[in-house]
Amino acid sequence: MPAVGHGAAFFDLDKTVIAKSSALAFGRPFYRDGLITRRDVVKAAYAQLIFKIGGADDQQMIRTRDYLAELCKGWKVEQVRQIVNETLHELIDPYIYAEAVELIEHHQTVGRDIVLVSASGEEMVRPIGDLLGVTDIIATRMVVEAGRYSGEIEFYAGGPNKVAAIKEMAATRGYDLAESYAYSDSISDAPLLESVGHPTAVNPDRGLRRIAAEQGWPVLEFRHPIPLRRRLRDRPAVPVAAAAIGVGVGVAIGLAWYGRHRRSRPGGLEPTGAL
Repeated sequence: MPAVGHGAAFFDLDKTVIAKSSALAFGRPFYRDGLITRRDVVKAAYAQLIFKIGGADDQQMIRTRDYLAELCKGWKVEQVRQIVNETLHELIDPYIYAEAVELIEHHQTVGRDIVLVSASGEEMVRPIGDLLGVTDIIATRMVVEAGRYSGEIEFYAGGPNKVAAIKEMAATRGYDLAESYAYSDSISDAPLLESVGHPTAVNPDRGLRRIAAEQGWPVLEFRHPIPLRRRLRDRPAVPVAAAAIGVGVGVAIGLAWYGRHRRSRPGGLEPTGAL
């Protein structure tokens, strides 16, 4: 266990370490194999644009969580594993920012543990962590029964739950959060950033940029993504389990955003199955 006073560095994943959504990258093969519909794909693509512009608030995160449970219910874990294994190298192009890699390596050099913190599924986040040499993650976990996702969430790593998980990890390992660092792009992670002594906004959305200015937090702009496949060339193959949860989070975020913006438009119709 680290000595008391030892800090860690907590990194959000999408748009902080990776240049685009780690979850939505698998939308096409999941549509092809019938796990999501064309309507889901269209709405997710629309919502990803809105998400990039404005971030996500707590209510949207709640809708995401609830829809995630329903979306993934009944999916066969083995089917999802096969899809991911067949398309991983083709769709690995969510790039890792070179600046993020350098920052992670700097923290490791000075002895800080690195923790990836993401609302995407553990099955997706852990292999990405392996590529980065990061073994500690906080991610969404789904319940599996008889080889299928049950429709229940064991732990949803979004919003306030990230902070609770970080505090629990800190208490277990003896991290001093006042000496710890955190990095994120989203207003939804403001509580995460506030929980450490050294918060930094990375490629922040409008809401987080405003808070960073008010609080005097550093702001970093990462602009140089490196294809993950380049980092895989000289490494052994990384075993990848089912990524259904990560994909579910991405699509669910899209549906939550789509439904909200459709309802807010004058004369907008409530989409079928909206959250």
